[in-house]
Amino acid sequence: MTDRSTEIKNSLNQKLIETGEKERLKDMLRQRLTECGWRDELKEHAKDIVRQRGLKQITVDDLVKEITPQGRDLVPDTVKRELLAEIKKFLASQAQ
Repeated sequence: MTDRSTEIKNSLNQKLIETGEKERLKDMLRQRLTECGWRDELKEHAKDIVRQRGLKQITVDDLVKEITPQGRDLVPDTVKRELLAEIKKFLASQAQ
């Protein structure tokens, strides 16, 4: 990422935090992921990994590293599009 894009990303993140929009978006995302079964599916995947490796052979950090890529892949496109639309709507409201 270039310095300019990092600067823009940081500025957007700061604006989202200051306005409380970031928390609202996180709440919306949690709700949508629960509604579509994403949480349950990922929880089952985590349980399978623990069963395979054994509880004493895996750390929380190891588990997070292993399930994160699949967790991202399992997010439905509809949820991604909705989140992106909400961010765009926020940006448009800030530009006015």
